[in-house]
Amino acid sequence: MSFSRRMLMAAALLVLAVIATMALFPQLIATADPLRTDVRSALEAPSAAHLFGTDQSGRDVFSRVVHGAGRSVGIGLLATALAVIVGLIVGAIAGIAPRPLDAATMRINDVLMAFPEFLVALVVVAILGPGAINLAIAVTIAAIPVYVRLARVQTRQLVLAEHVEAARILGVPRVQAFTRHVIPGVLGSLSVLATIGIGSSILAVAGLSFLGLGPTEPVPEWGLMLSGGRNVLGTAWWIAVFPGIAITLTVISATVVGRTLRAQAEGRLS
Repeated sequence: MSFSRRMLMAAALLVLAVIATMALFPQLIATADPLRTDVRSALEAPSAAHLFGTDQSGRDVFSRVVHGAGRSVGIGLLATALAVIVGLIVGAIAGIAPRPLDAATMRINDVLMAFPEFLVALVVVAILGPGAINLAIAVTIAAIPVYVRLARVQTRQLVLAEHVEAARILGVPRVQAFTRHVIPGVLGSLSVLATIGIGSSILAVAGLSFLGLGPTEPVPEWGLMLSGGRNVLGTAWWIAVFPGIAITLTVISATVVGRTLRAQAEGRLS
């Protein structure tokens, strides 16, 4: 890895560490109550008293951005984790299933992959209704197909691998050999892909919240904050700009880490 790539990776990890601290321990960074309103302080520009200014209700934008990390990132992480688990199960079963079942499963998967993930998530959450749980379910369903495809491919390759054949020759039962030698390898490949998928999930969560299909006011959430500030960009730009920066930095950093890990994994295989 070149020096520039190492520096980029270090910067991305630093940003993710800050975001993780914001999500897990928001009180350590922002002491102000993100829900406290003060009409007399509404739409104040960034200052020493309010680092990111205040919104239309006089709430501290910095505190809301910090506390919003837990929901925006948390929902994205939950959706990615669920998508990986479901994708692993379905893809692994398809990889060892009889040809008709495998073909039917992958045709359904191909149909889902033909549509953009955000569009699938939008349709699902529109059917289920707004809310954090439904938002996580929608983003999960949209992300599953790509993990199913990779899990199927990896399963087919690992089932024929020499160490798996050796385990069978030594008398290891098929199920045990599959769970010990195939599943961990497939999960490793999915984990690398998931580091990139986390950024996409967080972006989808923010986009759906922006459209009013996620958490509702007064909950601090980055996409919802963007939506609340879009109509006052000319006079109070800070309401939308700072949560937008948080989303951008998080997605870019997660993507950088994910692509770097994938490049390293491909380098080891080549």
